[in-house]
Amino acid sequence: MEVANQSTVTEFVLLGLSAHPTLEKTFFVLILSMYLVILLGNGVLILVTILDAHLHTPMYFFLRNLSFLDICYTTSSVPLVLDGFLTPRKTISFSGCAVQMFLSFAMGATECVLLGMMAFDRYVAICNPLRYPVIMSKAAYVPMAISSWVAGGANSLVQISLAIQLPFCGDNVINHFICEILAVLKLACADISINVISMGVANMIFLGIPVLFIFVSYIFILTTILRIPSAEGRRKAFSTCSAHLTVVIIFYGTILFMYGKPKSKDPLGADKQDLADKLISLFYGLLTPMLNPIIYSLRNKDVKTAVTKMLGKL
Repeated sequence: MEVANQSTVTEFVLLGLSAHPTLEKTFFVLILSMYLVILLGNGVLILVTILDAHLHTPMYFFLRNLSFLDICYTTSSVPLVLDGFLTPRKTISFSGCAVQMFLSFAMGATECVLLGMMAFDRYVAICNPLRYPVIMSKAAYVPMAISSWVAGGANSLVQISLAIQLPFCGDNVINHFICEILAVLKLACADISINVISMGVANMIFLGIPVLFIFVSYIFILTTILRIPSAEGRRKAFSTCSAHLTVVIIFYGTILFMYGKPKSKDPLGADKQDLADKLISLFYGLLTPMLNPIIYSLRNKDVKTAVTKMLGKL
């Protein structure tokens, strides 16, 4: 393979918290706890939406996909992070790094598209309730979910293929907990402008378009809700989409916070900010998957009832 001929780097060293060894045990316990909550919460949500016949609707089908996606997304990186906290020298092979980048990138892009699909489902349910069974039939919502996964996987395949074709012939230390694609690209011994442009276009497609779609959908949804004459009717209509809206705000809000905050120009504070950036990136990847099942359980009466019923049978 041409990549092997070009690249003298066979493995990468993950810096993680190497400069702060006293924090490693604390973060190991914290992140392991969050990961277990993610597995339990999303696992229960998947089981409930499969076992309860009342939840066999498009909305809960998408929710089941979202929960499975969150489990896959965290599992693609968290075990590596946890292992890094316990290992003195944190290394990962070149191929292992490529696989981990592919999975993380694919899951992130898929979630963006899936949240847009879920917004469309809520739009049809509230703005066109009489046509909802026809528009959101199984023949429609199953291909919609599949296309989300295919789009995310295809985008990731393009980005990672471009990345692994670069020559890596010098420094092999990644200043991160995992193989984060931007951190890896900084180590390349060649021009990465094509990679940067490609990722910029991908961000416009997988972040910009879904955000615009969700925004427009909720304008129509809120307009329709405000036209409902009774307060009880408005409350019931809004309750059907409040959980999704909360998840969207948390998901995109954290992204804006991560990439929108100003960079410190103080050289003395650069190390602290670098540590803060890595930790924020790490916890961003855990926060949304951990909160999703909690939000849908607390803010959705059907899910709350189904979970209570299932737990009552244990």
